[in-house]
Amino acid sequence: MADSTETPAAAEQPAAGDVKTESAKKRSPSDFLKSVLGRPVRVKLNSGIEYRGVLACLDGYLNIAMEQTEEYGLDGQLKAKYGDCFIRGNNVLYISAQKRKGGQ
Repeated sequence: MADSTETPAAAEQPAAGDVKTESAKKRSPSDFLKSVLGRPVRVKLNSGIEYRGVLACLDGYLNIAMEQTEEYGLDGQLKAKYGDCFIRGNNVLYISAQKRKGGQ
């Protein structure tokens, strides 16, 4: 009886070739960061504050330089606008790609 309940579960698992195909499609975090350089991004800090602007550069510690930056508070309201902004990497919760204005 135990064998009959385990057989369908084993049948649902992908074949070894399928796993390789799926992993080939996945991108690494480094690939993502390279692809968003020079593009609009959202950077959320551990404090909950969010910055939106163009990602100018970053390093291995996630220290970030942004241009045309807007600061949004915890309530989501625009708090300030900066020409250039530098964020220390240990404060970064996540970096998210933002859609370009104009639907690109």
